[in-house]
Amino acid sequence: MTPNFLLQGGLYLLALLGLAKPLGTYMARVYEGKHLALDRVLGPVERLIYRLTGVHPDQEMEWKAYAVAMLLFNATGALLLYSLQRLQAWLPLNPQGFGAVGTDLAFNTAISFTANADWQAYGGEATMSYLTQMLGLAVQNFASAASGMAVLMAFIRGLTRRSAETIGNFWVDLTRGTLYILLPLSVVLALALVSQGVVQTFRPYPKVQLVQPTSYDAPLTDLSGKPVLDEKGQPKTQKTSLTEQVLAVGPAASQIAIKHIGTNGGGFFNANSAHPFENPTPFSNLLELLAITLIPASLCCTFGVMVKDIRQGWAILAAMVVIFLALVGVVLAAEQGGNPLLTWGGVDQQPGALQPGGNMEGKEARLGIVATAIFVTGTTGGSGGAMNAAPDSLTPLGGLVPTLLIQLGEVMFGSVGSGLYGMLMFVLLAIFIAGLMVGRTPEYLGKKIEPFEMKMASFFLLLGPAVILAGTAIALMAAAGRAGISNPGPHGFSQVLYAFSSAYGHNGSAFAGLNANATFYNIAIGFALFFGRFWMTIPPLAIAGSMVRKNIHPVGMGTLPTHTPLFVALLVGTVFLVGALSFLPALALGPIVEHLTMIAAR
Repeated sequence: MTPNFLLQGGLYLLALLGLAKPLGTYMARVYEGKHLALDRVLGPVERLIYRLTGVHPDQEMEWKAYAVAMLLFNATGALLLYSLQRLQAWLPLNPQGFGAVGTDLAFNTAISFTANADWQAYGGEATMSYLTQMLGLAVQNFASAASGMAVLMAFIRGLTRRSAETIGNFWVDLTRGTLYILLPLSVVLALALVSQGVVQTFRPYPKVQLVQPTSYDAPLTDLSGKPVLDEKGQPKTQKTSLTEQVLAVGPAASQIAIKHIGTNGGGFFNANSAHPFENPTPFSNLLELLAITLIPASLCCTFGVMVKDIRQGWAILAAMVVIFLALVGVVLAAEQGGNPLLTWGGVDQQPGALQPGGNMEGKEARLGIVATAIFVTGTTGGSGGAMNAAPDSLTPLGGLVPTLLIQLGEVMFGSVGSGLYGMLMFVLLAIFIAGLMVGRTPEYLGKKIEPFEMKMASFFLLLGPAVILAGTAIALMAAAGRAGISNPGPHGFSQVLYAFSSAYGHNGSAFAGLNANATFYNIAIGFALFFGRFWMTIPPLAIAGSMVRKNIHPVGMGTLPTHTPLFVALLVGTVFLVGALSFLPALALGPIVEHLTMIAAR
């Protein structure tokens, strides 16, 4: 560990853990319906929303009704977003005159942003109008994040209530999460980002003069836009001088704020947090990374407050931090070690020299390797997906870590809501394993874990490997899937594996060397996004519906303490064990064999 990493990593973790308790306590008050300082301002707005929508906040739902409400709300959002993309050419706030988004791409994008993934098979600044960005994508950033937190609250109520039938009201949880948590945090972050130079304007894209004009070979086209061919059938070109450049701008800061706060990922610019208009300074880089993991980490404290035992939340947060530190160290070592082929060829400097080398390919010089390693680990463990570097250019072992983090279910720190209930599934599995070892019926928070709960937890944990590995296999067997691979061999395999992992884990980042804007990938990844988000909300809600009916048993001599360092170690081991058993063979075919091949080629 270098002093640079200790400084940047330490500052990030101190800020994250320092804010986790106050924000977590505040969020518990929001979802428990307690008095808040914002009630005077937002209370009338909340009550107006209930009146306009016909919601009765005092009427709670049993788990099936809660699930139906959640699915209907998100299905409606996906349909509206799809329609907005298809009609954007005829709608206002389109100063660049962008046309309608294609059918398969609009389908993929609608599912993606509704699923809290923000997977982008397109360049945002070259495809979406201002209206689509704001009314479509930004709104879904709020809606998808609030939906995930609502499902988590229902799950927590299932653990804490005794001999009950209902687990809350989805519409109330959705409204309060949006109004009292996501909206205030987004406003604060947007203002902070604007202060750092992030753009926020409705003006058309400006043209600027280049400091150093250049020339290039531009393809010749006829009046219909088709390339002109020479006698050999090759495209004709002509020397063209480039003296000015079009700069993509727009209402970016407002959307960037909620995409990070809500762990959404993709956004206004295709390059995301590597774009200088989105992430211009080291301080903005820290703010964006902190925003991605702030709510997921704070929800651990929320969980502890709501179950009336704060130690339970700290234990889960401790497991997340342990996983983060272990894996960020791998990325840092891999990237600072550099590419051994370049080092062997004398192109890159040896680590430890006066000016240490390292793999700077695809990274921003203003950020460097340390900030990139922390961001890559945080955004894939936190389900943000908004990279500040090109994942495709990481070293094989550096690229293995974000792939594995997504495959583990992004439980470190995870998406807002789904990250914590995903980790709680591992908690149930860890308790079940411990129960098998001592021959005792497992229980958690005073409630016995019976066959139904374990079936649902097992389904939750096993469907991911099934969808990711099956999708990867189909893409590699299909000609349309192989056509999108830019790099043959193990790296091409890694590109496809990462794509389906990112889609199922609703992360949104990508090994961009894969050409995913094709009918095959738009549809296949769209289905992976659907299963990874919406199908996986059913097991937690079903468990909540089962657990809420049970009574709470007093703690006995044989009860496994779930707040001790021993349990934290058991939980971390369970997470890695499931990941290793499920994905190690696939990772061996991709990044691991690529690393070994790279070493052998020396």
